[in-house]
Amino acid sequence: MNERIKQVTSFLGLKRSMLAMLLMAIFVGLGEKMAERFLPIYLIALGGTPIIIGLLNGMDNLLSALYSYPGGWLADKLGYKKALFIFNLLAIFGYLIVVIFPSWYAVLIGAVFFLSWTAVSLPATMDLVASVLPSHKQTMGVSLHSLIRRIPMALGPVIGGYFIVTFGKVQGVRYAFVAAIFFALIALFIQQKFIEDKNAEKKDIQEDKKLLKFSANLKNLLVSDILVRFCEQIPYAFVVIWVMNNQGLSAVRFGVLTAIEMVTAMVIYIPVAYLAGKGRYKPYIAITFFNFTVFPLVLFFCRSYWAFVIAFIIRGLKEFGEPTRKSLILALAPEGAKARTFGAYYLIRDVFVSMAAFGGAWLWKASPQINFFTASAFGLIGTLYFIARVKTK
Repeated sequence: MNERIKQVTSFLGLKRSMLAMLLMAIFVGLGEKMAERFLPIYLIALGGTPIIIGLLNGMDNLLSALYSYPGGWLADKLGYKKALFIFNLLAIFGYLIVVIFPSWYAVLIGAVFFLSWTAVSLPATMDLVASVLPSHKQTMGVSLHSLIRRIPMALGPVIGGYFIVTFGKVQGVRYAFVAAIFFALIALFIQQKFIEDKNAEKKDIQEDKKLLKFSANLKNLLVSDILVRFCEQIPYAFVVIWVMNNQGLSAVRFGVLTAIEMVTAMVIYIPVAYLAGKGRYKPYIAITFFNFTVFPLVLFFCRSYWAFVIAFIIRGLKEFGEPTRKSLILALAPEGAKARTFGAYYLIRDVFVSMAAFGGAWLWKASPQINFFTASAFGLIGTLYFIARVKTK
């Protein structure tokens, strides 16, 4: 039995720090996703407008961009353990602002802090994976992180939907943020108790500018990724409004649809990680970009609950090659600057993509059809560019 467990943990690359990081991702993610997915509904209940919703979504992308490189820099400078501790405290502070002040202004202010978590922590998390695991296991490590993150993404909206049904749109979301603070504190304990930082003693990183030069291949991946993320972010904040307000589904049913999306992603992560670990990056990333492209089109034509189920399965399949794409970034990043290169990549990508999130509000005001169809057009261009220009093993 022990031998079997050793084989499984070896196959999955489950070391102590990896296990602690995965547990941390569950607790932080569960608190975050209980409320974050319902923020557009919360903003409307507090008197916000579609422009405010677009502003929040644009802030999400812009802050993700602006926080990515500092997150990578801090991970390289302080070590990923200390950096993750700081990032958790920022998220908790943002949650407190929303809990204490029930207004859409407070959401925008608090978002400056709690929206930082994913973007600012991702370079540190990827640095942990690259430091703890050998190169042939890094795709598996990234995939496990992506898989585990989908557990709270699946459960969080269901629990958040229950809070809204039970306590109302305003109080339900505020209670969800109270729970988010509690879960983030648990994550802080796990993080400080069990994660070992192999990079804590490094670093003089002043002479590193040349290390951050992107190769031509990484630049092409970045261009295709930006175009495909335009496809994702133009309609992103309005998906919940389309499902609940335009088509009349309840908050609980939307939570179930989100759970279906996440379970779909979780089912495919490990098999794809195993295959991609052999060096076959391109097919899996191309499939991911294709699913990004078709989701807005399918969503627009949904007129029944079961049609939405199919749409959200497709949305889950967009994660098919996402860990593989992140592993490719790590593979193309220079040694000694992986966290910063990863952060710089996301900085550039999300600065551009934030324009799509802001623009999505104006397209939505014109009509949902224009919003969804414009999004798919960007996805198609990005997918074709990736297939034509990016070279992988």
